[in-house]
Amino acid sequence: MSAADERPAGIDDLLERVRAGYRRIEAEQAHEAARTGEALLVDIRYAALRERDGLIPGALVIERNELEWRLDPQGSHRVPEATGHDLHVVVICNEGYASSLAAASLHQLGLRRATDLVGGFQAWRAAGLPVEPPEA
Repeated sequence: MSAADERPAGIDDLLERVRAGYRRIEAEQAHEAARTGEALLVDIRYAALRERDGLIPGALVIERNELEWRLDPQGSHRVPEATGHDLHVVVICNEGYASSLAAASLHQLGLRRATDLVGGFQAWRAAGLPVEPPEA
């Protein structure tokens, strides 16, 4: 059977494959890593979710469609925090699915310490970790 004859992977298979390439992080671990300055939390949720649910204090907000451009240490559109390929980034989406694909994309840019938060923002909030309320 040739590669052209293989059935395309579904999203569940794709998520399983990309997640096998790195170790995901739980909410308490992410909180501690951010608190000690070991990791940069990056919130990729879209504005409506941030406005509805609030923000993680100290997290850098970069919407998903800008992520690679803003975190590429070699890119001309990088944020000041994108200091090198050894940066430990924890990507956070709403429930921990889009963030897995985003972390895998960051790995392709050479950010080998990129990971994502299991359960996303909802897991963070459920763990009782700090959340800044949405602005009125």
